[in-house]
Amino acid sequence: MIKRESYLKQIDALMNTDFIKIIIGIRRCGKTFLLKSIIEELKNKGVNEENIIYISFESNKYKNIFTQEELDELILNLTNNISGKIYILFDEIQQVNGWEKSVNGYRVDLDCDIYITGSNSKLLSNELATLLSGRYIKINLYPFSYKEVLKYKQEYYNIELNYENKRKIFHEYLLFGGMPGILGIPDDDTKINALQDIYDSIIVHDILSRYTINDVDLFKRFSHYLMNSTGQTFSKTSITNYLKNENRKTTRNTISNFTIYLQESLFCKKVRRQDILGKKILKTGEKYYLADQGFHHALVDDNTNWIPRVLENIVYNELIRRGYSVKIGKIKNKEIDFVCQKYDKKIYVQVSYYLSTEKTVEREFSPLLDVPDKYDAYVISMDEFDMSYNGIKHKNIIEFLLDDEI
Repeated sequence: MIKRESYLKQIDALMNTDFIKIIIGIRRCGKTFLLKSIIEELKNKGVNEENIIYISFESNKYKNIFTQEELDELILNLTNNISGKIYILFDEIQQVNGWEKSVNGYRVDLDCDIYITGSNSKLLSNELATLLSGRYIKINLYPFSYKEVLKYKQEYYNIELNYENKRKIFHEYLLFGGMPGILGIPDDDTKINALQDIYDSIIVHDILSRYTINDVDLFKRFSHYLMNSTGQTFSKTSITNYLKNENRKTTRNTISNFTIYLQESLFCKKVRRQDILGKKILKTGEKYYLADQGFHHALVDDNTNWIPRVLENIVYNELIRRGYSVKIGKIKNKEIDFVCQKYDKKIYVQVSYYLSTEKTVEREFSPLLDVPDKYDAYVISMDEFDMSYNGIKHKNIIEFLLDDEI
């Protein structure tokens, strides 16, 4: 596995500060490896191994630690005879009830630097936010980007990153995504099996173990529907009717809960729709994007049959990976795929398969031309020749994924 340098750089800047570092990401996206990379960095900085405490709550050694009291007893025993600063790393801490109060106590009582990982967005509960207001930093960890996949291929397989290989690897990325555990798997069938196993582990460990779902088959049918609706306007009424047509009765409230469960497990993200002219967030017309496009290929259908949607999913994940807050844009009766904001920077992004007809060019460029402000606007497609027009920049998708300036 390659070191995830951008994350390590961010964490290095926070080492030995009072901030608790909370790393959140979908199951099997590389959180454990990142923690072990942090341990390696600490040792390189001269920290004694006895001052580093790593606890994985998925290990048999700690699998019976479920309560705040049990955790406190464990930490007291492990730190009792250590002198100097202690570095405590908790992996998948969400299984411990009341861990928030314990961690806050360690921060106050011990000379320590604390790192935490979790696979659920509710890891940062209201209680934790109250206890640690201003004292924690959340770090979102994502599956590998295309750029990281290229680096992996180059380092482990000594592949020359020429034009042909970049496009070949992009095709693999389009199909199988960037979950770290599948990158070293040579054959396609095993990759698909691995992605299915990851999905099953998310369902079992991050959803079924946390919530009461009486009809698991109904939930799985719903998750399949949501995956198949990636990048499409989502309606609770339409999914309810779809399930009824399959003789599976449900309610809008049940569908709403199922959607929340999948979001909290970080399996997908909801993107709201914004009226660009009115500057209002609209109550309807949201879309969902998967944390990794490989799940669609492994669980729904061959991604080559859905390339426009898959490209949109790839671009969305790249934008949030770069720190943008993303919404869907509505301007008059037209749509802009992504309205992206961070700090004082704002961009508009359209995603298309190929700009092969005048109708397609009109559809993708005209909404951007209607935007009254003059922030940077991009159209991203598979086309390899520059089709920039009237101040709107066109990018080939591979160029976009490799361009850190956007």
